[in-house]
Amino acid sequence: MAAWTAAARQAAILARLSPKSAASTSQAANLIQRRGLASGGDHHGPPKVNFWEDPLSPSKWKEEHFVIVSLAGWGLLFFGGYKFFTQGKNEKKEEKVGEGSN
Repeated sequence: MAAWTAAARQAAILARLSPKSAASTSQAANLIQRRGLASGGDHHGPPKVNFWEDPLSPSKWKEEHFVIVSLAGWGLLFFGGYKFFTQGKNEKKEEKVGEGSN
């Protein structure tokens, strides 16, 4: 079904773009998508940097670096809290075997 729908859509596009005159070919050129969102284009705002280049300014970091550092920080916070609050609960009392009244 999906292949039939795609074929029908392609046929409709080709029917709209069929050159009947010079005016229609220029109109066809306007309808064909050229590069879409693939261009590097102009960037908005200041350029993003790696977090080790400017460690005190998280707003300038690249998004993926911000995510990695944030997740690592939260992981350290939770693990540190876990180790702090469960520190004394793993003490086992060892009984000496073999030292009895002989």
